Amino acid sequence: MSITNQVTGTNVHEIADGIFRISTPFSGLPGGFTFNQILIVDEEPLLFHTGPRSMFPLVREAVGHVLGKAEKLRWLAFSHIESDECGSMNEWLAIAKDAGVIMGTVAAMTSADLSDRPPRVLADGEEMSIGKKRVRWLDAPHLPHNWECGYLFEPTTRTLLCGDIFTHGGDKLPPVTDSEILSPAEAMRKAMPASVAVDKSARAILEKLAATEPSLLALMHGSSYRGDGAKLLRGLADALGV
Repeated sequence: MSITNQVTGTNVHEIADGIFRISTPFSGLPGGFTFNQILIVDEEPLLFHTGPRSMFPLVREAVGHVLGKAEKLRWLAFSHIESDECGSMNEWLAIAKDAGVIMGTVAAMTSADLSDRPPRVLADGEEMSIGKKRVRWLDAPHLPHNWECGYLFEPTTRTLLCGDIFTHGGDKLPPVTDSEILSPAEAMRKAMPASVAVDKSARAILEKLAATEPSLLALMHGSSYRGDGAKLLRGLADALGV
């Protein structure tokens, strides 16, 4: 693990072959918290979650540490419209002249105007190549929130970039764990019940995500999980009671 900013503790860790987790600890919640971005390094590097605008200098510094120059970034993607998901999208477009934004069909329909460049739109289940790796967009409306919500799956490493799913607290956690993360995620959900939309479609969506059989769940908040991701996703459906 490399510390890229000594003041904030922002750090970078390779959690799978060519996939890096950028993490900034945050002490504003009891027990601490993390804001993570996932950087896929390939011929066309992709950043999943931009972080909020206030963190742009930190994320830019970390991306530059991995790529040599942050301006080499080619793609931005995010799960849904929210500050920590896409808050610095246009700051990235301003410095990375060849960069584009990936959106699902609902985000493109409702929010494409937020981007300074027209987005590349991916339908549910559609894949695109970024070099040796590919990313597949998976619609996940309202899971855990927002109509346009969705995730990316990278099949060569079997990594599911699952955003806010399994969010849990702590700012001194390992980058990757093989301990189940459902229990701490459920504890946080129950403490903040309005943060998750428990909809009748949730089980079908979680089953769709589980069908990718991920061996790594790359989280936006908390440790990423290495293990039987499908089992954990189905366990979440059981915990939600859907």
